[in-house]
Amino acid sequence: MKNTEKLMDHLCTLCILLASIALVILIATFGWLVFGRYVLNATPTWVEQLALLLVCYITYLGAAAGVHQQTHLGVTLFRDALGRRLQTYVKIFTDFVLAGFGLIMLLASVELFNFGWDTMLPMLDIPESFRTLSAALCGGLVFVFAGLRTVFRVMCLFSGIDYIEKEAF
Repeated sequence: MKNTEKLMDHLCTLCILLASIALVILIATFGWLVFGRYVLNATPTWVEQLALLLVCYITYLGAAAGVHQQTHLGVTLFRDALGRRLQTYVKIFTDFVLAGFGLIMLLASVELFNFGWDTMLPMLDIPESFRTLSAALCGGLVFVFAGLRTVFRVMCLFSGIDYIEKEAF
């Protein structure tokens, strides 16, 4: 269980690293856009399409990392008002639903990926599927992160061990 959690932590770190690199590239390309437009008087038209693609990866990878770190916005007032045992059941249910959502997102995004393979992104001349790949990755990561957390919580519940919540930071 500890090795799997460590692996998931590394996967989450990789998501954050890739999203951070995409953000740096996004900022650099917009710097090039401004320089090209106002200094060279030749606007690079591909920047907008690349920005749309990068924003998808930044958003989806960040969302998957947020699921793993449990930093997404959530209303926990009612859950926190419950007893400890009921809180555990609610957390298991929430993680189970979240894993189901991730699986549905993965399957739907793979279908979109296959559908968009023959359509090219304008100005970038790459398949449209590269945009939906980010959603498929996110769905798969949410499924794995939330699904494993569900399994760990259930294992801890049946063995009488408290599941240790990790701090986000």
